[in-house]
Amino acid sequence: MKSWPKIENALADYVDANWLRESAAKRRLREETARLPQAGMQISPHQGQQLGLLARAIGARRAVEVGTFTGYSSLCIAEALPPDGKLWCCDVSETWTKVARRAWKEAGIESRIELTIGPALGTLDWLLAQGLTGQLDLAFIDANKDDYDAYYERCLKLVRPGGLILVDNVLWRGRVANLAHVDGDTAAIRALNAKLKSDERVDLVLFAVGDGMTCALKR
Repeated sequence: MKSWPKIENALADYVDANWLRESAAKRRLREETARLPQAGMQISPHQGQQLGLLARAIGARRAVEVGTFTGYSSLCIAEALPPDGKLWCCDVSETWTKVARRAWKEAGIESRIELTIGPALGTLDWLLAQGLTGQLDLAFIDANKDDYDAYYERCLKLVRPGGLILVDNVLWRGRVANLAHVDGDTAAIRALNAKLKSDERVDLVLFAVGDGMTCALKR
């Protein structure tokens, strides 16, 4: 199997110089988040750019995000929606999403986002109860790993045929390939990865960006 060069150091600088596009609002948010102890929870700017491009490519108008943190991924998705688009965000932290709300306002896209503080499974069930089954264009999952399968199943119901479900952290810093790691989070990600491989309800690809992101297109 051919080995591709690892993107770091001078090559990483070259990638940033030639491909990365990041607005001032997103850069400020990323730099502010980088100072937090939980900064590792934030997606990379490259991954955010990919989210936005995918949303635009499918003409997304309505989307859901499971796990918002300080708002970088939601900012990338919401910017890709039309002015009357809608992004439902699910998170459990008022503290982290306070940063997100400020960033959304600064970017002028806060009217496109509806944030619900509370367990995401309850929010997803509420969206289904509102008659949104098969009505969403895109879902992004980046939250607690033990509920990944449950999030996926609900998002699969919410997303329309031809819509996308994006799942973050599927490589889990390499732990999924190391059988010495038997913790609950690693086991949950491994289980979902294996399930998706044979899930005939979707077409599948892995984006080796950030910590690995699965892209599932609903058939």
